[in-house]
Amino acid sequence: MPQRLTPLEVSLLVLDTAHAPAHVATVDIFEAEPDGLDYERLIALIGDRIAYVPRYRQRVRDVPARLAAPVWVDDESFDLTFHVRRSALPRPGTMEQLREFVGRVVARRMDRSRPLWEMYVVEGLEGNRFAVVAKTHLTLVDGVDNVDIGQVLLDARVDPGFEFETTEWRPLPEPGAAELVAGALWESAQDPLLAWQNLQGVATGALGVAVAVGEAMGGVGSTVVGLIENALLGSRPRSSSPLSGFVSEQRRVALVSVPLADLKAVRDEHNHTINDVILAVVTGALRSWLLTRGESVPTGRELTALVPMSVTEDDGEPTSLGSRVAPHVQPLPIGEPNALMRLHQVAFATQAHKETGRAVDARTLSDIAGFAPATLHALGVRVSNDVLRRQHDVLVTNVPGPQLTLYSAGERLVASYPVLPLEGGHLLAIGVTSYDGQVFLGLTADRDAVSDLDVLAQCLDDAVDELLDTTVRARSQRQPTRKASAAARKAAASKAAARQEARRTSGQRRAAMRNLASRAVELGTSATKVPAAKRTVRAPTTSTARKLPTKEPVVESDSTAETKAPAAKKTPAKKTPAKKATTAKKTTTAKKTTAKKAPAKTTSAKTTGEEA
Repeated sequence: MPQRLTPLEVSLLVLDTAHAPAHVATVDIFEAEPDGLDYERLIALIGDRIAYVPRYRQRVRDVPARLAAPVWVDDESFDLTFHVRRSALPRPGTMEQLREFVGRVVARRMDRSRPLWEMYVVEGLEGNRFAVVAKTHLTLVDGVDNVDIGQVLLDARVDPGFEFETTEWRPLPEPGAAELVAGALWESAQDPLLAWQNLQGVATGALGVAVAVGEAMGGVGSTVVGLIENALLGSRPRSSSPLSGFVSEQRRVALVSVPLADLKAVRDEHNHTINDVILAVVTGALRSWLLTRGESVPTGRELTALVPMSVTEDDGEPTSLGSRVAPHVQPLPIGEPNALMRLHQVAFATQAHKETGRAVDARTLSDIAGFAPATLHALGVRVSNDVLRRQHDVLVTNVPGPQLTLYSAGERLVASYPVLPLEGGHLLAIGVTSYDGQVFLGLTADRDAVSDLDVLAQCLDDAVDELLDTTVRARSQRQPTRKASAAARKAAASKAAARQEARRTSGQRRAAMRNLASRAVELGTSATKVPAAKRTVRAPTTSTARKLPTKEPVVESDSTAETKAPAAKKTPAKKTPAKKATTAKKTTTAKKTTAKKAPAKTTSAKTTGEEA
């Protein structure tokens, strides 16, 4: 008898709508060899390794009259070239073009009549690189018997040391309708509750089946109905969250990379975990992004993130890959303006969850899983769909990966970005994967509602900078490759500071001249003539002329009582002695009077210069 879909897998199929496709994607970027991509070798590798994931050659077959959940059957017309598709970007292809391509790919639902996965080999990326975009339906990955195909395509060596063997795969015969009905009736006879649920399925179709299996999961059928209705409408119950709303059929994707060394510097400085630092970065980025949108972010405001975490079994032993992934609702204190305080608050909340004693640390999870980011991201999304009564604003999956270089068909993997699906009514999802010294973040958003996703991507970089500013040694450890925008902002800030300093200096000069004028008025000198003297002194453009205001002769010319222009100063000085000589012949008293006044004026001029 074919394997039947689990209740969770049935619900994932029902929730898979045009507004909320239920698949997870991975964008792997490889560095091609000098002579380019060996496409035939890559296809041969996929054809060889697909035997490790048999579900990738199976499709979903419904039971007649919906008497029971669908079953998995081998696809007799399986065609590898249909699922692995070759694409190209206009050379040299940019990351922006790749993001647009990925956004279109993840927005499309997959053909239910075929195995539910697709892979696109995208050539033409700048730097002699190519990308592999793998899209897998959530029903294919359970983490126990079935993993993501990307997990089996990577090796720790350039040459794995064996030749590809072409083995002939023969699909099992597909069961007929009578066999499927007989199997459903036999199961119903064994379980009367399931028989009643099967009758409900006949009456209500696919929705009834989902409700029935939901009730079998713990009496949550009514909640399933509500969620299904919301998913079909692309929405969810009303919420004041800025991250909730109507979800369209189009997607927008952003890809961000951060040096792991930066996050480790923050972790070591403040004695927290990498997961704490990543959640604090997401919190700070959401805060800044919402402020750029004009949203009110008062102190104390929080968003909630659903953060799936791998846990241990009841006996305390780590579980096998994906056999136990539990949801954790994490508060994100976006109302806290201080980056360090945000980090402490996030760490406190995660520590409270860890004190249950069941959370698995990143090192242990990496040892259990090997390199399985795509599988764990898919499990995280499956968990989020299984959380029926919880409300959250954003899904954040964080999966640690190996810190060593991996290869596929001899090509070196340089980046791996997770791309998560959007749940009904959720406008944003964030996936995080660490690999080979880098942390890669994939942002998925509704194309219509979040047109400024690139701003949020920049805010993630800025949030890392904020946390680095709280450390001492990290200031000298920043990576120049991703600090170009920060350097540009610093240059702009320096120019603004220079302009401000120039305005301040100019204001000081004007204040000094006003002070000089007021002193001149106090000493009985005409204040209106001082600016004229100032203009006369500053008019020359040579360096010598600019130094004249500090010289004594210029100060004396400013305080001369009777002159109106510098050109007229010398003429009265020459004529005055002649007049004094003529007057001396007539009256001796007049000469003495003039002699007394002249020193008085000179004294006044010197005093003015000293005060200035």
